[in-house]
Amino acid sequence: MAGPRAGRLGTGGRLKRERPWHRETQGEWMTFDIRQAGLADVPALRTVMDAAIGQLQRGFLTETQIASSRAVMGLDTQLVEDGTYYLVESEGRVAGCGGWSRRATLYGGDTAPGRNARLLDPAVDAARVRAMYTDPAFARRGVGRMVLARCEAAAAAEGFTRLELMATLAGQPLYTAYGFEPVEYVEDATGGAPVPLVKMAKRIEPAACPVG
Repeated sequence: MAGPRAGRLGTGGRLKRERPWHRETQGEWMTFDIRQAGLADVPALRTVMDAAIGQLQRGFLTETQIASSRAVMGLDTQLVEDGTYYLVESEGRVAGCGGWSRRATLYGGDTAPGRNARLLDPAVDAARVRAMYTDPAFARRGVGRMVLARCEAAAAAEGFTRLELMATLAGQPLYTAYGFEPVEYVEDATGGAPVPLVKMAKRIEPAACPVG
């Protein structure tokens, strides 16, 4: 079965839109295509995020904690403006989204406190993986892994050798399977109820990301 492929880089370091990825799920073949998100995509992205926050955290958090998590989760439009945010589509529908950042903010949407737009130094800092969400209808179909592969390729091409992210309990199994390791367990009570989160990190190999 074909797995996700990291996007190749074209002239000027811009990521080319990769060929569609086909995956067999429950006896049916689905086609997934990943591309850079634009500001026009923001409403559709927010719809996916809202559904993911409300549904995929059940079983990991209480309803009170899920409501509290909305205070810090969601889209950081700086990622879209920086050109480091991607969406995965299947037959015209947004199946998931996520991105990476060369800025210091580790997690949080536009209204989250503690944001820091400082540019990171690839020689000493870890690139951030940010705002990973999957439409519940496409959960466990490889969408998140596809986005992670694209983020890793792009960050490595800019000289980063490490990735860091702040995982929800619902997202932690995906990141663990992709090679991330837990660094720190924290709680964020910005929304009222404490929400458990896991800071995770992964080393990456720049040489594995071809430039063409």
